[in-house]
Amino acid sequence: MMEHLKTKNGGTPDAGLRSARSVPPPIVALAGNPNVGKSTVFNALTGLRQHTGNWAGKTVERARGVCRRRGREYAMVDLPGAYSLEAEAADERAARDFLIGGTADCVVQVADATALERNLILTLQLLELTPSVVLCVNLMDEAAQKGVHVDLDGLSRALGIPVVGTAARSRRGLNHLMDAVDTVLDGTAPGSGAAEADDTMARVRRAEALAREFVHTDRDHDRLDRRLDRIFMSRLFGLPVMLALLGFIFWITIVGANGPSALLARGFDALEVQLRLALAAIHTSGWLVSLLCDGIFRTLGWVVSVMLPPMAIFFPLFTLLEDLGYLPRVAFNLDGYFERACACGKQALTMCMGFGCNAAGVIGCRIIDSPRERLIAILTNNLAPCNGRFPTIIALLTLFLAGGAAATAGRSALSALALVGLIALGVAATLGLSWLLSHTVLKGVPSNFALELPPYRLPQVGRVLMRSVLDRTLFVLGRAVTVAAPAGLILWVLAHLQWHGVSLLAHAAAFLQPLGHLMGLDGTILIAFLLGLPANEIVLPIILMAYTAAGGLTAVAGLTQLGGLLAVHGWTALTAICFILFSLMHFPCATTLWTIGRETGSAKWTALSAVLPTVLGIVVCIIVAAVGRLLGLA
Repeated sequence: MMEHLKTKNGGTPDAGLRSARSVPPPIVALAGNPNVGKSTVFNALTGLRQHTGNWAGKTVERARGVCRRRGREYAMVDLPGAYSLEAEAADERAARDFLIGGTADCVVQVADATALERNLILTLQLLELTPSVVLCVNLMDEAAQKGVHVDLDGLSRALGIPVVGTAARSRRGLNHLMDAVDTVLDGTAPGSGAAEADDTMARVRRAEALAREFVHTDRDHDRLDRRLDRIFMSRLFGLPVMLALLGFIFWITIVGANGPSALLARGFDALEVQLRLALAAIHTSGWLVSLLCDGIFRTLGWVVSVMLPPMAIFFPLFTLLEDLGYLPRVAFNLDGYFERACACGKQALTMCMGFGCNAAGVIGCRIIDSPRERLIAILTNNLAPCNGRFPTIIALLTLFLAGGAAATAGRSALSALALVGLIALGVAATLGLSWLLSHTVLKGVPSNFALELPPYRLPQVGRVLMRSVLDRTLFVLGRAVTVAAPAGLILWVLAHLQWHGVSLLAHAAAFLQPLGHLMGLDGTILIAFLLGLPANEIVLPIILMAYTAAGGLTAVAGLTQLGGLLAVHGWTALTAICFILFSLMHFPCATTLWTIGRETGSAKWTALSAVLPTVLGIVVCIIVAAVGRLLGLA
């Protein structure tokens, strides 16, 4: 359950809403089941951009905003989605505690017009708490398309509260909704006519009776959804379709990111030249120019140019699948596997989020109710390779496994296919490590997993793009840039400080050489992974810098030159395979580790999240290297 934050005077933020003004604005709480458009209503009324999504569990903490209308001000509170006030899930308890506390002057329950019967159970519970309720029947446009008709006036008379139909995504009915809120706040709304229920089954029977009387449905209104589910959730086609969609997204990301990455890299090169000229003009010392340009600025340029384009493509595509309603089907398809690993099926969703960014995937683990299963999902999320690892993995797959095909489209297709196989390996490793944790330090049985399958909806492309850029791409990029600057400084120092005529970077590589050889790698590669802790994007540049004894991060003109440079330093197909495997299974980046520490509040679990995948990666690489040498691949 979400903790109450303290204000300066020792009260809660909700009390602060009242005391901040001499005439405090009324507090209007938005409640409702998950996936009914509650956050969309909140966004439309307040102008904020609370993240919404077409699957349950998106809103896991309260959001606050202000709605101003006709000279009146309302303090709006968007509560976590809740199916029932009696549930024990963390987000549902947070909503229940707020409502029971009596802070709200009016409760607006947002309900799904296409599934009103289920939503009415919560309505009856709210009416047992307070008569100051407005029922907002949202998604009326979708209901009309599916042949669902709701008698709003009849339902209002039966419940004794205002009932308003809305289509929040197109802002239809919101003025009428706030008019109804005003009647409740002014005491002019009708009195409650809903009979109090003694138990859950009584509420269910009452909700069924209301739905039979006031909701009329055309036959086969969800026929298209059922036809699509027969494909996407089929035992025969479910997993192949999922892998095909994932491969298609990766292919688009690979093809689309190449050009923008090169353009950004050239732009940063030009800026670096100008920075050098500006520093020279003010007579800056040579060592400081090198530190700022070769160390800090070039590292930042690498991170941005390599990380931004793939994220800018992958996140919108992933969000489109989320808005479409496909992601819950992924969880359904993988639920059985996670259940056998004694984990939660929702972990499939957080794992998918990790493909974009592991830090975002860790934050997404909040949707998992069980603390034990949430920890398992957090500790294993790094086994889903993020965007920061994709460019290097793709380049090596193309060079050593795809045969360096001449056609760009051919290379991209082969790389995408190999990448899908690597993702499948990551999923298998996630399941295996989840099973191990469930039978050792996090023993337990899988909790019940109630998953709502929302209807398929056409995504709102404009909002998806804006949300992806603002909420995900720029947020994650900002964190990466923050940790990349110190990394550039450390790299420069290690490359320039010498002991017995050899740089500290070379000494560290020599120290790790025995372990590197055992793993099918070398010491330089291992030190690059360690120094790449701030951002996975700089691992390969560090390797090139060490190989060429350069004073800063090194770029190469293309795949051919890259392949030649690596071959000169002893790289073979086996080296590439072990490098890719260790890229998949090693400690999280600094941004993800910081996020894990914040989410768990524990240094122990944060350390374990780094040790577990690293040990797994070392063991796997040693085994693969030994087998590869026996087969003559070295």
